[in-house]
Amino acid sequence: MTKNELKSVVIIPARFQSTRFPGKPLAKIAQKTMIQHVYERASSAHRVTKVIVATDDYRIAQTVRAFGGTAWMTAGTHRSGTERVAEVSRNLQVDLVVNLQGDEPLIDPACIDAAIQPFESDSALMISTLKSSANSQELYDPNVVKVVTDQQGVALYFSRSPIPYIPKSQMQRKEKVAFFKHIGLYVYRKEFLEILPNLQYSGLEKVEDLEQLRFLENGFRVKVVHHEYKSLAVDTPEDLVRVNELISEGET
Repeated sequence: MTKNELKSVVIIPARFQSTRFPGKPLAKIAQKTMIQHVYERASSAHRVTKVIVATDDYRIAQTVRAFGGTAWMTAGTHRSGTERVAEVSRNLQVDLVVNLQGDEPLIDPACIDAAIQPFESDSALMISTLKSSANSQELYDPNVVKVVTDQQGVALYFSRSPIPYIPKSQMQRKEKVAFFKHIGLYVYRKEFLEILPNLQYSGLEKVEDLEQLRFLENGFRVKVVHHEYKSLAVDTPEDLVRVNELISEGET
């Protein structure tokens, strides 16, 4: 690393309890736990110097350490994965912190590098994230977050609703409009995580149940990098079956 390069760490927040899928990080995918798949893929990113799992569960921490990974225990009172990431980052001498969800076992390491890259030429940038093309089914699915940006790729808004709005009956016009879904990977400059707890909760955040709207409503630019990674997060046991099928078919 040269003196001009930014030191980046990936922190993977992981908790055992989950409403739809308890114990999800320890679920097996092709003979490895899901958390190991995420950890190993993150470690392959070129712009990353370290990967850490942040958890409040000893079972997860022990599993990570058993395969040679690094795990830090955190408080059990955090309301979000971002808060868990921020706790760990306070003890690190780094420039950038990548918040990578622990339920993305097929994450493309190139996504992480792509999200880090804008910081190398923009010293004022505090936050970046990713987007990819959304199809017509995803556009109307409230579980798929949509995003619109300005001409410089800076986020204008995130929503669970279709944005820009177009009625289903007029979807034949979709070739005239580009629709994008948000990929929930974030890169933060470390100093942003230090001020995050002091940011006022956003009314938009409460309505949409999207934490990133707090960043926008508090006046922070969010750079959104276009990367055609086909995200497949594991939210349910059914998703786990699908991921195992993709790996067995060699489609990852």
